[in-house]
This record gives sequence, C-alpha cells and structure tokens, in this order.
Amino acid sequence: MTNTLVDPVAAPQENQESTGGTATATKRVLLLKPRGFCAGVVRAIDIVQIALDTFGAPVYVRKEIVHNSYVVNDLAQKGAIFVNELDEVPEGARVIYSAHGVSPAVRQRAKERNLKVIDATCPLVTKVHLEAIKFAKQGYSLVLVGHRDHEEVEGTQGEAPTVTQVVSTPAEVDVLVVPDPDKVAYLTQTTLSLDEAGTMIEALKKKFPNIAGPHAQDICYATENRQTAVKNVAHGADLVLVVGSRNSSNSNRLVEVSMNLGTNSHLIDKAQDIEPRWLEGVATVAITAGASAPEILVQEVVQYLQGKGYGSVEEVEVMPENVRFGLPPEIVQAITPARPAAQA
Repeated sequence: MTNTLVDPVAAPQENQESTGGTATATKRVLLLKPRGFCAGVVRAIDIVQIALDTFGAPVYVRKEIVHNSYVVNDLAQKGAIFVNELDEVPEGARVIYSAHGVSPAVRQRAKERNLKVIDATCPLVTKVHLEAIKFAKQGYSLVLVGHRDHEEVEGTQGEAPTVTQVVSTPAEVDVLVVPDPDKVAYLTQTTLSLDEAGTMIEALKKKFPNIAGPHAQDICYATENRQTAVKNVAHGADLVLVVGSRNSSNSNRLVEVSMNLGTNSHLIDKAQDIEPRWLEGVATVAITAGASAPEILVQEVVQYLQGKGYGSVEEVEVMPENVRFGLPPEIVQAITPARPAAQA
C-alpha cells in the first residue's frame, strides 16, 4: 500500500496491459486519510473498556456509546449493558454517558437513583453545552441548528429548553418567532456537513442581522477533516464508499458531500453490504469512514475490493490529524494507584 500525501487522483488511470494492445482501466482504491475514529470516539470507547477492566462487568451505558453497531456489539460482548434510559439501570449501579452528551434532566435523574456516573461526553460537545448555558444566562433566544432526533441535539437543547428552538432547514428559519430579534444566538450540532451548516447560518443571519454565534465554529474538527478529504478526492473517483452505521450523523454527511459533488456514494456498515452492481464500470473507488467506524471494517472493505480486481491501493493523506483528549476524572482516579502513606 502506498502512502501519498495530498492528491493522487491525477495519477494515470490507465495502464497498457498485454491484452492485444488494448488499453484497460486499472482498478484502484483511494484510501482517504484522515478517516475513522476521532479523538472523542477513541476516548469514549477507552472509557468503557477501562471501566470494564477496573470495575468488572456489568457496566451500564446510556444509549450507544458511539453510533456504530460493530463497536457497540463488541463492548456488549465484553460486559457493557446498553440501555435507553436511566430507569433501566439498577439503583446505585455504575453508568456511563455516551459521547453525544446528556441534558441536565438526565444528570438529575442519575442523582435521584444514586448512580455512579462516568461521563464520556465528547469535550467538543461539552463546549456546545457550555455555549448554550452562557447565551441563555445572557438572555438570548437560542437557535440550535441540527437534527431533532439526534441524541446530541436533545442533550444540548436540554441545557436551556425554554429558550431553545431547533431548526433543520432554511424554511424552518423563515418561520422562526423569537421575543427579541436583536437578542438571538445560534449554535450547531457538531456533526453537520460544513455546507449544510453554512447554508443554515447564512439564512439565520439574513433573518436576524444581529444574531450572535460561537467564537469558534461548533462543527468538530474530525467532521470537517473527513468532509474535506472527500471533497479533495471525490472528483477523481467513480464511487465513494463510506464505512459507518445508519444512525451515524457524520457518516451520512460524508455520503451527502460526495453526492453533492456528483460522485456516486453509499454508506455501508461492513464489506458484505457492498452490492456488486455498484462496481459495474467503476475503475476507482474511494473509501472513507465516519468518525465512529473502526479501522478493521475499513480494511475488510479494502480486502473485498482487492478480491474484485482492485489491485492498486493508494492512501491519500489530505491533512494530518493528531488530536487527543484526556480521560474524565472518574476514570483517572480509578486507575491511579493510591499513594503510599507518608512515613512518620
């Protein structure tokens, strides 16, 4: 496998093969980088694994720790029990919040049930929560750009439910009503497409010229980087395969980015999901993965394509990505050896 920095799509796509002098397209794979696990996902999975190793099974997890069926099933086999609500957790037991965050109402319920909480909320989601609290305290009406049924949006909206409205389309922006049009602020879900967020923010600024926003965009670095990689490579591919689960917002956005650029794309959980008809007449396949998809699934897709004649595999590094997040104090304290008592 070759590792090519930036864009190899200008490389020759045809080789002269010894088939009667006929030029035949060389089937190849472009393996996008960065792809797959982001720092928040790595942190969340590590938290569950360390909790299992330290405290033993079972460890309860509210909702899917990250939106990937392979990851969830793997952790479940190791002793994690995934529940939809805290009432399913035995009183006094240990529970982990997913990377998508929770509302204050959920945190309060955990206290009422005397649960031992470990918070695996992604720090970038926590940033949006803190922004919501800040704007609400300053008397702003809040507009949260995102998808209503997503757990991250539910958690963020829960920080200031009486002043927060969720919008998903410019049409919804058009009909927004707020107490004071000059005292409005917006936030966004971290896993939106950059183009989608940009369109929505533009619509909000048109309706509310004095609208306030976060100092730095809420779209997370990993979401942006993976979308940028697709934008850089999609024009040189006949097909883009995105490894990720159906309920993964950022994975779905990668498919949309590719399709919006005119390159056919499909979201797949695993190599077995690939339909042979997708590969008909396809010389170049680009592969990426959502921020919650493990690398083992990507490699299985590569192997599948190699078995279909895609012999050339080029890794396309669009940008370096070296972000790391620390573990929450509940985990750090649990795995830190107790200091020996001071000698008299």
